Amino acid sequence: MLFTDVIRRKRDGGALSEDQIGFLVDGLADESLPAEQVSALAMAVFLNGMDFDEAATLTLAMANSGTVLDWSSDGLDGPVVDKHSTGGVGDKVSFLLAPIAAAAGCYVPMISGRGLGHTGGTTDKVESIPGYRSMPDFETFRRVVREVGCAVIGQTAELAPADRRFYAIRDVTGTVESVPLITASILSKKIAAGLDALVMDVKVGSGAFMPTPEKAVELAESIIFTAATAGLKTHALITDMNEVLGRTAGNALEIGEAIRFLTNEDREPRLNEVVLALTAEMLVAAGLEPDRDAARQRCDATIENGRAAEIFARMVSALGGPADLLENPQSHLPDAPVAHPVLARGTLVSMDTRAIGNAIIELGGGRRQVGEALNLAVGFSDFAAVGTCLDEGVPLAVVHAATEHDAQRAEAQLLAACTFGDAAPAARPVIAEVLTRDAG
Repeated sequence: MLFTDVIRRKRDGGALSEDQIGFLVDGLADESLPAEQVSALAMAVFLNGMDFDEAATLTLAMANSGTVLDWSSDGLDGPVVDKHSTGGVGDKVSFLLAPIAAAAGCYVPMISGRGLGHTGGTTDKVESIPGYRSMPDFETFRRVVREVGCAVIGQTAELAPADRRFYAIRDVTGTVESVPLITASILSKKIAAGLDALVMDVKVGSGAFMPTPEKAVELAESIIFTAATAGLKTHALITDMNEVLGRTAGNALEIGEAIRFLTNEDREPRLNEVVLALTAEMLVAAGLEPDRDAARQRCDATIENGRAAEIFARMVSALGGPADLLENPQSHLPDAPVAHPVLARGTLVSMDTRAIGNAIIELGGGRRQVGEALNLAVGFSDFAAVGTCLDEGVPLAVVHAATEHDAQRAEAQLLAACTFGDAAPAARPVIAEVLTRDAG
């Protein structure tokens, strides 16, 4: 088979056959296909799209290009379920959702990513916990999931290697935003993780990769329909990312907020709504509860009775972190040397959440280039919610920085990213829509 024929077929608007897609994936995995030919096909897909059957075939082929986990021999007494977010600012949901879902009867093998652009990465955040092994071997990963109920780790080299190379090529050829290719990239890794069900958190707004509701729904529908074709039951929630989620944004700061949430010390309302909606959807998708209200009550009870916090602590310890992280987070999480409030006057009307994410990158909390070391202590805490009336007693946020100069620059960036007025804006729901379709 000539790969130029594959390129021509998609260039001319045709659907790729299973053999053609297999040829592509094999060439990606063993690197026999040159990058210029792969980039030509990526652009053809970007311009002409893929139908659900094509995207499903690509998804399954990339999932099978490396190790595919099978949990059937592990003796699990509950479903294997995961959540994936399209990325946001202050999104620490994974650290809450995984132990809550595990406490409610699920097994959650969460393979996460690093920061991408202005959005923070789950793997980076968990690495602010000293000793925590974010990249354990598969046997350790399986053991922790089996014995604890959940494990949050980074993507390993064994999972979906074809996708890893394809994404690297798309990243430098202006084809990242292709909905079917985003779909295949996300789902190939989740199918390789051996899931029974998946819940998607598709962010929309100023801090999201999908800036409009229409684009968010397009991506969500592509994921759930392609997943159904591939045999993976997937539900999707469209959630608001027009302001920072929770009270913190920054790696160690978000871990600290996650601990306060799980110990029931502080559950910021918007974050609480997203967490409970997603975990409830996991239970419904997995068949553990018949309806969302019952599932939500079951998830909420795991926080109230301390079971979710206990599982989080066990996961941290099992992966090499400190056994007393929940009791003494201040003794273990890195702390920036400079911290001071950012003051403003008036009512907070809106945030440019992407700009706030970029300010964290400028502080050293995100990457400007691949492989760059992060300052895990920096970021913002104590964010005021949109609609809050600010004065000297109520700051916009607290900036955490390595130097006074960095803090002053980040303060200016944060103030420029926010608008203020005399009255609060109309309330905006944090959960915009729920989309479902069963596999089959």
